[in-house]
Amino acid sequence: MIRQRRALFLAAGTVFLVAGLVLFLFARGSGTPGDASADAGFARDMAVHHAQAVEMSFIVRDASSDPAIRTLTYDIIVTQSAQRGMFMGWLQQWGLDQAGTRPPMAWMAGHGSHGGTARPASPSPGADLSSVMPGMASAEELARLKAAKGKDAEILFLQLMIRHHEGGVDMARAALRLAERPEVRTMARHIVSSQNSEIGLMTRMLKERGAEPLPSILNPRS
Repeated sequence: MIRQRRALFLAAGTVFLVAGLVLFLFARGSGTPGDASADAGFARDMAVHHAQAVEMSFIVRDASSDPAIRTLTYDIIVTQSAQRGMFMGWLQQWGLDQAGTRPPMAWMAGHGSHGGTARPASPSPGADLSSVMPGMASAEELARLKAAKGKDAEILFLQLMIRHHEGGVDMARAALRLAERPEVRTMARHIVSSQNSEIGLMTRMLKERGAEPLPSILNPRS
């Protein structure tokens, strides 16, 4: 319990530090992103991505009694919920709707293009984006996770979350190339660093349980 509280305090401290830096950089930034910008697309899509990570963490937190797993899930819940709030706050500050008119991930492919049929860029909660958004678990995988218990739940969670983090790193790297706002690039840099670190931790946790990660979607992983 003490280790879990300490981890929560550390996670909260990290979130507050990042939030302060983001607000500082926002105050210094200039120019408002457009609805079709990479900045807006990243904020919307990463908010959806984070929401699933939080959902999976709540599922396995209640299915496992392992202290290390529960500490990890608390960290993901606290950190990614706070970051998701920042993404929504950016959109509000920029005068943009939380749901845009472009398809999911359009900001990464054909940036600046207005081709294709307009549809919500932030689908309704529960929509299956596993074929569109990197690292997202499918509806079938989420159902398996909800049904699993104990060590089986821990292994599946770690496998799905490693792949989920790899998708987050992929999106953050794209934001570093395409985004213009300093607060977006700073957050993207933080996500690449922190989620790569957690990928290493979760890979070790899998090995402790006699399991291996799913095939990597990052090539190479760094």
